[in-house]
Amino acid sequence: MPVSGPSIRLQNVSRHYAAVRAVDGVSLDIAAGSLVALVGLSGSGKSTLLKMINRLVEPDSGEIFIGETPVCSIDPHVLRRRIGYVFQNIGLFPHMTIARNIAIGLELAGEKEGSADRVAELLDLVELPQDTASRMPDQLSGGQQQRVGVARALATRPGLMLMDEPFGALDPVTRDNLTAQYKALHQRLGLTTVIVTHDMAEALYLADRILVMEGGKIKANATPAELLSGNAGEEAEALVAIPRAQAAHLIALGKKS
Repeated sequence: MPVSGPSIRLQNVSRHYAAVRAVDGVSLDIAAGSLVALVGLSGSGKSTLLKMINRLVEPDSGEIFIGETPVCSIDPHVLRRRIGYVFQNIGLFPHMTIARNIAIGLELAGEKEGSADRVAELLDLVELPQDTASRMPDQLSGGQQQRVGVARALATRPGLMLMDEPFGALDPVTRDNLTAQYKALHQRLGLTTVIVTHDMAEALYLADRILVMEGGKIKANATPAELLSGNAGEEAEALVAIPRAQAAHLIALGKKS
């Protein structure tokens, strides 16, 4: 399928909170149609960088472009309707049906006509039964709710998806399943996706490129293969060492049994 997602470019972007440099002079190009993971320790600047792309956080300096358009030239509310956003706590409206939760972006964009058909299409896309539409959020499992969150983010057909620890609160089996499903969805729709995750194994499986952040700076920008080869720097190697050690421990346990 042709790529529908845009490229993203950051030029010397910074954001400070008092004396803390959350993002410190980051310049970065993200290719159209790529799936990029932002990884790093807590406080490294991952979520701040992600939120500056859709203006949930404004940079103190520098510029961000989606395609050739500077995001500062687009009204924040209009910008966010063009970008899918999925986060860990999902944020479904508890008093609305699943159908209404998915369609809320269409309503805000003035596209209410045909929304029922779009909801049905999206439920199929995220592999939820059609009768889910009439249910309430508290009647669904955590994994089902997160699928609804993805469906809602895709409702207005954005080319760009931003995801902030989207699967972090799920059990390992559900998380692994949803990660695989999202990767297939990303490829099928030709999206550009930027995902924040603290799970290096998830990043290695999911992403085309992995950006390692530390102290508000990009310390490594590499493919999963480059990271695993040990050629992406000390910060990246320290993160890769964690899933590598876990795998070695499991193999050792298996040999003992």
